[in-house]
Amino acid sequence: MKTQYYTSTSLDGFLATEDDSLDWLFPLADLDQSSYPDFISQIGAIAMGSSTYGWILEHSKEVAAETGSPWPYHQPTWVFTSRELPNVDGADIRFVRGDVRKAHAQMMTVAGPKNIWIVGGGDLAGQFYDAKLLDELIVQIGSVTLGKGKQLFPRRVTEPALSLKSVCQMGTGMIELRYVVNYAQS
Repeated sequence: MKTQYYTSTSLDGFLATEDDSLDWLFPLADLDQSSYPDFISQIGAIAMGSSTYGWILEHSKEVAAETGSPWPYHQPTWVFTSRELPNVDGADIRFVRGDVRKAHAQMMTVAGPKNIWIVGGGDLAGQFYDAKLLDELIVQIGSVTLGKGKQLFPRRVTEPALSLKSVCQMGTGMIELRYVVNYAQS
């Protein structure tokens, strides 16, 4: 079992624009021609930030057109938020606050032998990193720049550095990098 941050970013390191738009991403790659189908089949629980959750709710018609449902995941999802948010009918969503460790323990129990996916955003993935719970970063880099927006991973990771595991080109618009997270021995 691994805790994985699987995401896409612009060439200059932004997940979304300042107003949380992902419109830049969709023309770059076809999900069916990416690692996503295999990746999602190995996921048993999801951790999600409130901005990502809000984006899915706001774009529920487009999500339903693409996936057949306004909620695209079958896995139990923990949404990290400090405010009240609406639920999605028929979805297994658990709203949580505070330290990621307690929720991570719950996710591990529910996921069983499958992996945990940190779907967004960068600061939430950083909180898992800070707690030494993040095992892998899988980053698809798009061939666009945004200039500013929501950062990919707002943490300093230098000693030890991440270890590159694989590189895969996805058409002419994206490349996927997989990194193993190394933690300093304490």
